[in-house]
Amino acid sequence: MKKKYLIVLADYYKKISNGLLQSALKKISKKNDLKVIRVPGVFEIPITISKNIKKFDAFLALGCVIKGQTPHFDFISQASTNAIMELSVISKKPIGNGIITCLNMSQAKKRVKKGEEAALAVISILSQK
Repeated sequence: MKKKYLIVLADYYKKISNGLLQSALKKISKKNDLKVIRVPGVFEIPITISKNIKKFDAFLALGCVIKGQTPHFDFISQASTNAIMELSVISKKPIGNGIITCLNMSQAKKRVKKGEEAALAVISILSQK
């Protein structure tokens, strides 16, 4: 059955986010409707999904947070994860969390296939009866 997907892509690290997007697109059938919305950072992903929750069947949250010198990394990572989980449970719609949290750019480059994993998780939930 044809499904409507929204991918919300945080563009703060463009090369990483584009890699996450390409890996996710490998798993989503071209028979489905797909829209991509780009946002500045991962903190903007939950509100973008929330604004569109009634328009789509499933969502992918894709982006990258890299640890810096301050606790900002911890706050952003936790807040985004909590908001995505809450949206998914309340709406009863799958949201694949493909937000990678890394200590450095080298780790991020190695984890761009997480977009694929997030897509597979959503596909799995959509196929439940």
